[in-house]
Amino acid sequence: MAVPKKKTSKSKKNMRRSHHALETNTCVQCPKCGELVRPHHVCESCGTYNKKDVIVKAKAE
Repeated sequence: MAVPKKKTSKSKKNMRRSHHALETNTCVQCPKCGELVRPHHVCESCGTYNKKDVIVKAKAE
């Protein structure tokens, strides 16, 4: 069985884990309503994608 000869230092261990941090999601503003939307996704509040109405939303009265 393979056994390490030397203890891995805190510095080496943390340098190896430097790419494990979580990234934040990218968001852009919808050109029609100004709501934050993920890129290349349909806006859930107004139903537009690429400046075109894709989903027809009923007005809440």
